[in-house]
Amino acid sequence: MADRPTSSASPLRSLVLIAVIVVALVAAFAYTGGWLSPNRLTPAKLVNALAPPGGPALGYRRNHAKGICFTGSFESNGAAASLSTAPMLATGSYPVTGRFNLATPVPTAPDGTVRVRGLSLRIVAGNGSEWRTAMIDAPFFAVSTPQAFYGLLKAVGDKSNPDAMKNFIGAHPEFGNFAKWAGSAPWTASYAQEQYNSLNSFVFTNAAGETQAVRWSFVPAAHPEAISPDELKARGADFLDTDITQRVHSAPQRWTLVFTLANPGDPTADPTKAWPDDRRKVEAGTLVVNTIEPEADGPCRDLNFDPTVLPAGMHVSDDPFPAARSAAYAVSFDRRTAEEKNYPRHPAAGDTQ
Repeated sequence: MADRPTSSASPLRSLVLIAVIVVALVAAFAYTGGWLSPNRLTPAKLVNALAPPGGPALGYRRNHAKGICFTGSFESNGAAASLSTAPMLATGSYPVTGRFNLATPVPTAPDGTVRVRGLSLRIVAGNGSEWRTAMIDAPFFAVSTPQAFYGLLKAVGDKSNPDAMKNFIGAHPEFGNFAKWAGSAPWTASYAQEQYNSLNSFVFTNAAGETQAVRWSFVPAAHPEAISPDELKARGADFLDTDITQRVHSAPQRWTLVFTLANPGDPTADPTKAWPDDRRKVEAGTLVVNTIEPEADGPCRDLNFDPTVLPAGMHVSDDPFPAARSAAYAVSFDRRTAEEKNYPRHPAAGDTQ
């Protein structure tokens, strides 16, 4: 009899506990959605800010809207297997689906007007695990936080305030390095001639449980050919797609995967800060692009290159950008797939995309 009060109270305590958990989850979801703090940056706000003045191109990615797909392989030499248990770093060949792209929300933008070029990859291991990554050709990022990136987008789009960019740069001096790179670095003649960089830091864990912060780059086998702005204009609005299609048709195009290893104290949370050139580097294998696929109906059309999709042995670091990018990519993916009827699934004859 003495146990009965405890027995009857236990279900009540359980119900209270469940209610508390549910309320906490709802509150967390509301906070994540920005409902409890209207001024908080949310994935939807970030994606909205990417839209050009005329509105987003329906059915397309909200950024890096212009691009072309490909398939190929990653030929791992096993040199990075001591750094990470990721299965695609063991010696072997792994299928790749990827996309060359331009950092613009406008799918019809002339190639010569878009400064930043990108490479996105999905590498699949035999056990089904995946490594997805989305990189650009800049050696460092423009701003140090997702909030600053949102501020940059708002400043660029604020046509009512002629001092918007001036005020932004004053508040974010790190942007100066990126502006200097954008204004002085040579333009190349091909996607095949670009080095693509992760910029964000990630953490590798090996079989012994040892961790190592890394960044990575894909370094081209093709020799970079600098061209002037006038030459860019003369090559036409879609010369990059035409060029890479011709190159791959003639021979597979290759990039070496190079991991750069951080030293203790190197900044891992700020992609505007490049690590010193003397950091240890490991050449892990070769990306081989074998076939160019049409953008409209190709295998990457409905692929979300979420940088937080990582195999065991790879993890995000304290860099806030991968999580922010993942959330924004999900919003972009949901919107463009819901706009399926607006997307030209079958390109017109002669269209290389």
